[in-house]
Amino acid sequence: MGSGNGLCALSLMSLLLLFSSAVSLANAKTQYHDFVVQETKVTRLCKTQTVMTVNGQLPGPALEVNNGDSLVINVVNRAKENVTIHWHGVRQITTAWADGPEFITQCPIRPGGSYTYRFRISGQEGTLWWHAHSSWVRATVYGAIVIRPKEGDSYPFTKPKRESVLLLGEWWNANPLDVIREAMRTGGAPNVSDAYTINGQPGDLYNCSSKDTAIVPVDSGETNLLRVINSDLNQQLFFTIANHKLTVVGADASYVKPFTTNVLMLGPGQTTDVLVTADQPPARYYIAARAYASAQGAPFDNTTTTAILEYKTAPCPAKGSSSKPVMPSLPAYNDTATATAFTTSFRSPRKVEVPTDIDENLFITAGLGINPCPPGAPASTCQAPNNTRFTASMNNVSFALPSNFSVLQAHHHGVPGVFTTDFPAKPPVAFDYTGNVSRSLWQPTRGTKVYKLKYGSKVQIVLQGTSIFTAENHPIHLHGYDFYILAEGFGNFNPATDTSKFNLVDPPLRNTVSLPVKGWAVIRFVADNPGAWIMHCHLDVHIGWGLATVFLVDNGIGEMETLQQPPADLPVC
Repeated sequence: MGSGNGLCALSLMSLLLLFSSAVSLANAKTQYHDFVVQETKVTRLCKTQTVMTVNGQLPGPALEVNNGDSLVINVVNRAKENVTIHWHGVRQITTAWADGPEFITQCPIRPGGSYTYRFRISGQEGTLWWHAHSSWVRATVYGAIVIRPKEGDSYPFTKPKRESVLLLGEWWNANPLDVIREAMRTGGAPNVSDAYTINGQPGDLYNCSSKDTAIVPVDSGETNLLRVINSDLNQQLFFTIANHKLTVVGADASYVKPFTTNVLMLGPGQTTDVLVTADQPPARYYIAARAYASAQGAPFDNTTTTAILEYKTAPCPAKGSSSKPVMPSLPAYNDTATATAFTTSFRSPRKVEVPTDIDENLFITAGLGINPCPPGAPASTCQAPNNTRFTASMNNVSFALPSNFSVLQAHHHGVPGVFTTDFPAKPPVAFDYTGNVSRSLWQPTRGTKVYKLKYGSKVQIVLQGTSIFTAENHPIHLHGYDFYILAEGFGNFNPATDTSKFNLVDPPLRNTVSLPVKGWAVIRFVADNPGAWIMHCHLDVHIGWGLATVFLVDNGIGEMETLQQPPADLPVC
């Protein structure tokens, strides 16, 4: 009798488990969206020009989902340029075909073409974003991805009264594609932007911009969640709010151990979730962002973009007068100490399983270089210093995108001649990476070289900045993975002394790491997602110059560890 009851209890338990998993699956939704990429007239800084947008919006539409939801997004290209869309930070488990970087996981969507991206948000909560991954189209083709907890789950902090998304962008008084084409022609650096923007608007400090300045409303006493995204093309930014403290609770769609700061520093690609309590006298306070410019002597856009944190009970200005919002102080443009204090404050909320017993230990240099002027080329095409052309590389390889197939197609179908698997696991020559580098090391080799990883291998990458031509902070983004940042530091990485600095207890989980100027960072991850995954600098001018490589991750065992078949509508080259 007793054993019968035990069986009965067991089957009841199984039924309950089945029911609860069915409920959580039932709660997960599939969302369908249409993204029409089109040319749109936009007026900024007193000037109207035609730029590429999604659905005529700048920034593009926000995707609001819950953890566990699936997305089906049909992208139609009605513009005159190629386009792809990358869902930045989405893990894309077995769905690498939907990742989006052109010539890596797909060929571009040609004008008049379309492609449907299908993927699931799995185990991620917080803020990510989407953007074009084709030339400089992402200057105007980008938007937020807001991932809330599964229905019935809650935030690991007190529920905010309201939430606001703040997308930091960059604006040129020119077609951004013309700006990069001109730079590619001359071999020099592209023109810097004319403004930074918050939610597409430059803000009060620029000409013709005040009336459209973004407003973030607050009520006295309430705590709100701000989702801050650096969607700039080429600039790290400091971000602050006058007289208000920012409590950081998340980054790159992972929660972090909360810490309080006056200023954020985000590299392009990075997101930071902060709680802000409206605990100041009711008034209007500037939200402001401007450059963290770490490259010595390199030109940069030194303007400041603003939005306004506006208390609903703020007194109305007297007739005929205007109450200027309170202005915050921002760090100096080259304040590396403040940037470092911020980036080294991140921890996971609790102890995490950091990969140990490393299978693949890579040491990868990242930085600029220069190529000599090709024989017989006109001087107008060699406008980098000393009659050269700028380039960039990882481990002295300047990455060249294929043009007839994507890397993933060539890998999946066994097409030869598209790439080689000889990307070096360490620099071909060891040198003083952050010192005075011999001119003989300034010129990288060009190629489509990838690095193969077995499914499930535990990977450590030491990223080492170089001071070839100029050293600067590089935001390094890895597609298809989140990784733990174990440590960062300045100078050349020294395994004898720097390994002791590794945080193996609660390192933060990120998808984009700020590689310090003249410094290093160490990341670890498990290669548990099959596909072709680009790792690149998220300063767009640098990826165009070749600051990238690709990891080819093999299939594991069974359906859950195997790359899905390519979709029927995958664009052809």
